[in-house]
Order: sequence, then structure tokens, then C-alpha cells
Amino acid sequence: MLQRLSIHNILFLDIETVPQQEDFKDLDKIDQELFAQKTQYQRRDDKTPEEFYDRAGIWAEFGKIICISVGYFSEKTSNSSFRVRSFTGEERDILMDFSALLEEHFSRRDHLLCAHNGKEFDFPYIARRLVIHGLPLPVKLNLFGKKPWEIPHLDTMELWKFGDYKHFTSIKLLTRVLGVPSPKDDIDGSQVRDVFYKENDISRIATYCEKDVIAVAQVLLRMRNEPLLKDSDIVIK
Repeated sequence: MLQRLSIHNILFLDIETVPQQEDFKDLDKIDQELFAQKTQYQRRDDKTPEEFYDRAGIWAEFGKIICISVGYFSEKTSNSSFRVRSFTGEERDILMDFSALLEEHFSRRDHLLCAHNGKEFDFPYIARRLVIHGLPLPVKLNLFGKKPWEIPHLDTMELWKFGDYKHFTSIKLLTRVLGVPSPKDDIDGSQVRDVFYKENDISRIATYCEKDVIAVAQVLLRMRNEPLLKDSDIVIK
């Protein structure tokens, strides 16, 4: 199946998210109560909602997108040229710019999105934030009512499961076992919140996000038994 897909019809992506507010105390009372209810089963008894708030970015109801990075194989140059760009700024602007890219360049039936754990996280998260902002859903993200296995996109974590739906493999582990250069050479997901709120370094976060996009593309190439990208093949806009 993978070999039959045109690599040029795939948009690889990754998102970075943070809590909507820097600290739990910055939420109003109603949102604090709702966050406590939402997370009561994940927190266990030894963690208060405030202590757990550093993880709020994983829920679209309590988090926000601060970066979407995308990558695609260019047909205009050599087959191995891989172009990468990032959308940062205010979340509404990020979502509008990303949606415009999808509608203008990746809206055909044979176009596919690809992310690691994208069906469980990236795709629905983007869609939920679009709805929250009152923005229209692009055709490729209009996934109302679909279960993860019904979504017509690619997910490298799902592909690696080979039908084993209990199996979770991080992109860091998958790149390691497949011999792909690791993208995790600076920060990791647990540090994004502090880099954003305390260091105010969105460019560092964008670089981290772009490396994940490249890693996902490399993993798919390995799954197709094709040569990996070299540094000279990658163009970051």
C-alpha cells in the first residue's frame, strides 16, 4: 500500500501546544473547576489540579497551538527535495494560515496528511481549535464522527502497530530502531511550555517542531524501503 502512494501527495506535519495560561491560578474559577473534573482520572490522588496544570496543553479545551510545522517532497526540483516551513504567532493566525495551505495545495482526494500519532492527537487537536475559534474546517480536517482508524490519513505510529492497537511507540524510539537520525537533540515535549512562557523563544520551538516533521518523513521513507533524506535534500523556509 505505502509503495503505491505518491510521496509528493503527502503533507507531513507536527504541532506544538502549551496550556492556554501560564499558570493554573491565571484561570478563572469555572475553568479551574472544569480542569479539575477533566483530569480527575489522570491525576490520581497525590496530584492537585494546580500541580497537574503543566500538562494542560495536551487537551484542546485547555491548551493552544503555538506552532504547526509542515514538510513536503517537491516535484519542481529533484525527487528527494524536502521543503519545510513553520507557522507561528497568534493561534488564530496559525490556524488560518495552515488552513489556507491545505485548501490551496492539499485539498485533492489523493492528498494525505501524515503525522506521528496524528490520528489521536494532531489532526483532532487542530480541528477542535479551529471550531473553538469559529473558523471553517478545511476539507482534509472535516473528520466529524470518524474513529481514528476511519480517518483517511497516514499515522506513522499506527503504521508501526501493524494492527496491534495496544502498542504505543514514541517518535524518538521509532527513529532509533529504524536507524533514522533522532530529532530529539535539544528540547523535548515536557520543556516546550517553559521555553514558550519563561524563555519566550518560539524560534527554538519551531526548530524542534521542524525536526519532528523531518523525522516523520524519514520514518515513512524507511517503511517504504527507500533511501533516507540527506541534509542537502532538506530546505527550511
